[in-house]
Amino acid sequence: MSEQDKVQAAEQAQAAAEQAQTETVQLSDEQQIIAKLEAELTAARQQAAEQTDLALRIRADAENIKRRSAMDVEKAQKFALEKFAGDLLPVIDNLERSLSFIDPANDALKSVAEGVELTLKSFLDTVAKFGVNQINPQGQAFNPDFHQAMSIQPNADLDPNTVIFVMQKGYELNGRLLRPALVGVSKKPD
Repeated sequence: MSEQDKVQAAEQAQAAAEQAQTETVQLSDEQQIIAKLEAELTAARQQAAEQTDLALRIRADAENIKRRSAMDVEKAQKFALEKFAGDLLPVIDNLERSLSFIDPANDALKSVAEGVELTLKSFLDTVAKFGVNQINPQGQAFNPDFHQAMSIQPNADLDPNTVIFVMQKGYELNGRLLRPALVGVSKKPD
């Protein structure tokens, strides 16, 4: 190899080394850009997942509020008559009391008794249309959810905790207790 060929080979080797160094710098710049983009992509994915989770939570809260509101409206409609119905109960009690004081043997009062009976029946039918139902537990087992014991009497003929008599009938409105029935309850004799 001639001297000139050696110089030329050295220059080519040096040029190749410089090109390799430039490619390495460019490659490392590209790798840095790729790493940066990958980090941004990971952050964007994480943010998207957080936003999706937040959107699902907001949607669930909205559905819960909607369901709760519908239940509140339904309850308000069902029990809007609660106070009014409670105020009507003494009228029913008075009609029942008046029937108990009329002597059925007295022919002069027979038509009055029939009129009061029809009025009471009509009144009970009307309030029943609006969800008010009478609780008359005569002879049934005592239930503290619907009955209030006013007295306890020993009775050998009945099972313990059986309603012997009803002092005042109870009422419920759409399954909710308006007034408990006031009752006398049996117990085992001593």
